[in-house]
Amino acid sequence: MTQLFPQTSTPKSADSEAASEAASKHTSPPSQPPQTSDSTDPLSPFVARHLGPTAEDTNAMLEALGYASLADLISATVPAAIRLPQPLNLPQGLDEAAALAALQALATQNQVWRSYLGLGYANTLTPAVIQRNVLENPGWYTQYTPYQPEIAQGRLEALLNYQTLVTDLTGMEIANASLLDEGTAAAEAMTLAFNARKQKDANTFWVSSACHPQTIAVVKTRALPLGIEVMVSDHRAFSFDTPVFGVLLQYPATDGAIYDYEDFVAQAHAANTLVTVAADLLSLTLLRPPGEFGADIVVGNTQRFGVPLGFGGPHAAFFATRNSFARKLPGRLVGVSKDTYGNPALRLTLQTREQHIRRDAATSNICTAQVLLAIMASMYAVYHGPEGLRAIAARLYHHTQTLATALSEAGFELGQAPTFDTLRVTVGDAQAAILTRATDHRINLRVLDAETLIVALDETVTERDLQDLITVFTGNPSTHPPAHAPTPPLPQSLTRTTPYLTHPTFHRYHSETEMLRYLHRLQTKDLSLATAMIPLGSCTMKLNATAEMVPVTWPEFGQIHPFAPAEQVQGYRQLFADLEAWLAEITGFDGVSLQPNAGAQGEYTGLLVIREYHQQRGDHHRNLCLIPQSAHGTNPASAVMAGMKVIPVACDEDGNIDLADLQAKAEKHSANLAALMVTYPSTHGVFEADITEICATIHAHGGQVYMDGANMNAQVGLCRPADFGADVCHLNLHKTFCIPHGGGGPGVGPIGVKAHLVPYLPGHSLVAGVGGDQGIGAVTSAPWGSASILPISWMYIAMMGGAGLTKATEVAILNANYIAQRLAGHYDILYTGQNGRVAHECILDLRPFKKSADIGVEDVAKRLIDYGFHPPTMSWPVAGTLMVEPTESESKAELDRFCDAMIAIRDEIRAIEAGESDRTHNPLKHAPHTVADLVADWNRPYSREQAVFPTPFTRSAKFWPAVNRIDQAYGDRNLVCSCIGMDAYGEA
Repeated sequence: MTQLFPQTSTPKSADSEAASEAASKHTSPPSQPPQTSDSTDPLSPFVARHLGPTAEDTNAMLEALGYASLADLISATVPAAIRLPQPLNLPQGLDEAAALAALQALATQNQVWRSYLGLGYANTLTPAVIQRNVLENPGWYTQYTPYQPEIAQGRLEALLNYQTLVTDLTGMEIANASLLDEGTAAAEAMTLAFNARKQKDANTFWVSSACHPQTIAVVKTRALPLGIEVMVSDHRAFSFDTPVFGVLLQYPATDGAIYDYEDFVAQAHAANTLVTVAADLLSLTLLRPPGEFGADIVVGNTQRFGVPLGFGGPHAAFFATRNSFARKLPGRLVGVSKDTYGNPALRLTLQTREQHIRRDAATSNICTAQVLLAIMASMYAVYHGPEGLRAIAARLYHHTQTLATALSEAGFELGQAPTFDTLRVTVGDAQAAILTRATDHRINLRVLDAETLIVALDETVTERDLQDLITVFTGNPSTHPPAHAPTPPLPQSLTRTTPYLTHPTFHRYHSETEMLRYLHRLQTKDLSLATAMIPLGSCTMKLNATAEMVPVTWPEFGQIHPFAPAEQVQGYRQLFADLEAWLAEITGFDGVSLQPNAGAQGEYTGLLVIREYHQQRGDHHRNLCLIPQSAHGTNPASAVMAGMKVIPVACDEDGNIDLADLQAKAEKHSANLAALMVTYPSTHGVFEADITEICATIHAHGGQVYMDGANMNAQVGLCRPADFGADVCHLNLHKTFCIPHGGGGPGVGPIGVKAHLVPYLPGHSLVAGVGGDQGIGAVTSAPWGSASILPISWMYIAMMGGAGLTKATEVAILNANYIAQRLAGHYDILYTGQNGRVAHECILDLRPFKKSADIGVEDVAKRLIDYGFHPPTMSWPVAGTLMVEPTESESKAELDRFCDAMIAIRDEIRAIEAGESDRTHNPLKHAPHTVADLVADWNRPYSREQAVFPTPFTRSAKFWPAVNRIDQAYGDRNLVCSCIGMDAYGEA
């Protein structure tokens, strides 16, 4: 495909060389005792701000564990055979001011031009009340995925608003709570259509050539390993003589044309073919919605609803469909349920669809979404309301028609009418002169071919911008836009006639005062890191420092189009080069791709790279993937999406991979072995001593080792996956490298690979110099995925430095072992490694309490809410357990507060076991307790004080859950996934 902007420089190659040089420094066996942060360069001042425990706290914790130093603890915890022989070769850490100044210097190398490039991306006006109080507010961006709905009602309501926004504008029946981007949403639609196809012999997915080119590329990437053929052509010339199971249309088309697809959709349905429409959401305030002309699935991007361009992301994609496909819908779905007292309450519904339960039977590997950005988009709609959105769209349409009239009068041939915001302009041999004038005006236009330009307008366009565009095209600065020219109406067949956003929520909050209070009211219903520790195992909810977050909204990062020319984004390019080199040094790999925009996307990308490696060697038969039974559920789901068959590997009683079973299965499947997926430290929270032998076993049988980097927070500076045998590893930048979780997204999941896999790193059809020279196709719409949040990880690494990163890992291990030590006399610690130590997390076994006191893991989790904590990870990787990860950012005081709470809960369980507390009516069974419980008539055999103020801390800093315990099953049986009158549930 033609490159949109061929690049004059490719810093990637230099980065790879630098990474290879750095990696070579640690390839020889250790010749000296492993290093720790005790003997490295001086720590930057920021390190002390990032770490929770003080030096005195650290000594006290080490004394409790029986160690004289952090070095002794690490030596007892991490196998010596995999330890780094010398410190990380990274720059010394900077203080906050110096790091911000260095990043500002990079930012100034980016040029903020007016980009009229379109391709599904548009500049937008983010309401300041939303930017300050959502995007820049830790009360919103440090929340976790709402798996504990009683303390997530605010963000769940915002997501329900989002789902309502999407269903109303698309005319569909149900929508999920966001996907990663438009390209991957279209690919998910293809997969749904494939799994739901009526013609079982149909293996072709047809895509309109009028779709955005990056969407077509992502769909092709996703189709290849599944054996799906993708056909691309003009819908006006396509007949359904060829059996196809699904079609994809763009509405409006990528060149701006608005087609009436009703007859085409009817033909598709007559041929038993499902129809997906990729739609522009803002245009649907004026255009007939796809649901009304028969679409089965509607996908798209909500970026232009107040979310900055950010050089491509993160942005929330949408996916809407019919109720009949609700249980095949990818991603998360917010639904209405009820709590203990029948009051309406929100939760993630149909959770049994998710990959962590269905594993290799899952239809999608989606783990993170784009929750924070979906919330922004939903609040943009709430703030403007239906009339405001229509006014924005009408003004944009008027500007487009005004420009069209001026260009037409100047003699230019325009593309097919009607259009909404994008014009196709045939300029012939005047193109070079026009592009020169565009450069003089700092304007970017999209080059379609040698004679044709595309100009796509947005809500930020002013009369002055129109004047400049006319000057650029005509060369005559005195030619003005037609004054007060009437705007031609859309054809009746394309005009929207149905109402939308009729729910009161979209009519109440149009003043900033009301909007501010609404945002604050929702925020107070959610527990975030601004409230308390969130000790989730495997999820690493660590400090997202303000200095790391500040650059995200700098215009030089936030207001750049993802397909801006290379010379305008040299600051971004240098930032990418730095980050790739640093991550390569940290992991030991030779090349890094920043393109995957979620952890599970990184898994998938890594497996595609492995697949391509085997394909290029002629080993087309290698399609089996060994995966331990304890693995993250996304692992088997990703393997299936990559065209592999999953072979489970047993774990032993200590939670480690059963080496004998692994060796036997590797031997049995040697001829067809493609890969092993392994998490390190293991999902049971221990450093497996056999990891090097495990990797060697796979290599001996011709396979590749993929390491899930979810637990990298226990490795940085101590050991490196490439050194002990991994060939590929994805990194969760939203975990180890401080990008916040955002209530369930955004995430970034780059992959690192060894030298033999570097040629296959993902490329991009519109931008040169991305990926390897034999790279797999694009896995995301934008060349560098969620680029605008990469400065967060850049700042983290720059401020911590090699010594600080190592110290953080050591303290993370210290904190986890301290918790395990304090709780060991009250709860069984399910798995430990050598010398009885855990890694960065520990598993508390609650299963005995079900028999002794009829108390389950959910009872303990909900009771922890009364003590002011977000519960740890429940029932994973072992049912009936809690997996606790404190991170290095929590202070000893907070760790002790958590341990005190867990011990107090254990005492409450003992009271039940001893018959001193009722087995049915006790604080755990009724948890969490709300304000309503406090003021209601009280007839329980325990006191109000014990219920809601179990500790002195909760008296002074009480976090109140918004609802009582939610009936999970009710919400699945009674599926309601959009805003309706909540009073309808008052008597549920």
